[in-house]
Amino acid sequence: MSTRTSYNGGTTLWADILWNNKLIGDFSTQGLPDKGKTLVPTLHNFTYDVWFYIANVTNSQALEFDINQFFGGKGYIWGHECRIDGGHEWDTWNNPGNHWVPSGIPCNPVNGWNHLIINVQRTSNNQLLFKTITLNGKTATVNRLDSPCSRAGWYGVTINYQMDSNRYKVPYPVYLDKVTFHTW
Repeated sequence: MSTRTSYNGGTTLWADILWNNKLIGDFSTQGLPDKGKTLVPTLHNFTYDVWFYIANVTNSQALEFDINQFFGGKGYIWGHECRIDGGHEWDTWNNPGNHWVPSGIPCNPVNGWNHLIINVQRTSNNQLLFKTITLNGKTATVNRLDSPCSRAGWYGVTINYQMDSNRYKVPYPVYLDKVTFHTW
């Protein structure tokens, strides 16, 4: 069964629709509250695997898929944005600077079902490593290191999905299916 998210048009330029799933830690949807705060700091490798359907790719400004880890007053945000309008390129999130970094890797989802696999790592010295992005069977190596940001007040692991409207504010839906997340 697929989940539908939809931008319905309107007057707001550059609107966003955000889906967030708290997997481990506070408010866990998976029954993993980690009350002793011992599990989350041991996790280093993450895979976000999802199928998404979009009928007309050109109606979207961007589609964003994020993996987040929060503990010890730090935030590790592995943000991945398929920037459609403005270059069809993958951008990754710069944590300390709070901005997108162009990767040079093409992002060309098709009109229809797309399969995305993102692999990231928190290194042994607590750096973020953006490893690979696989879209529709084509794997690209990102291999970009970043530093965490200060994010006090929350603890856990989450995944996000966000869809952004383009400058024309054309309504469009996106369906997510077979969302899986692995960590070790």
